[in-house]
Amino acid sequence: MAQVYTNKSFKSLVSITLMAAALGLTACSTSTESNPDVQARQDTMKNWGDAMGVMGDMAKAPDTFDSEVFKEQAAFLAEDAAKPWSHFEDLEAVGNTTEAVWSNADEFRAEADNFQKVTAELSATAQTATSMDDVKPAFGQVGASCKSCHTDFRAKTE
Repeated sequence: MAQVYTNKSFKSLVSITLMAAALGLTACSTSTESNPDVQARQDTMKNWGDAMGVMGDMAKAPDTFDSEVFKEQAAFLAEDAAKPWSHFEDLEAVGNTTEAVWSNADEFRAEADNFQKVTAELSATAQTATSMDDVKPAFGQVGASCKSCHTDFRAKTE
């Protein structure tokens, strides 16, 4: 006699299968994904990306420029710019970095210092900005700093 699955039992079967798959993926994850240093720096940089996204949207549509919002996002970047670098000290906390973070530590430190410098300049410029034109050069320098560091020190994803 053939087994007939009702819609309810099919949903249960799918739910169980998805839960098993999720648990399997969690069990297979590497220990660096749960490393507190990796998590801390990834969280910080995600927040930076969010702030850059808010300002970048204004850059793409200058008529939407809101000086107070831009000033707030720029100040956040400047205040937070020193935060993640201490989380790159553990050689085991690789995450999505390249070995160059540790083998070329002086250049990596220079990139971190430059990021702090250009975010401070952006924040200072944003304090008196009345249009996107006022902040665009400084905003471009922050973007260039992110790109430069990621080019040399972030592992390429496929």
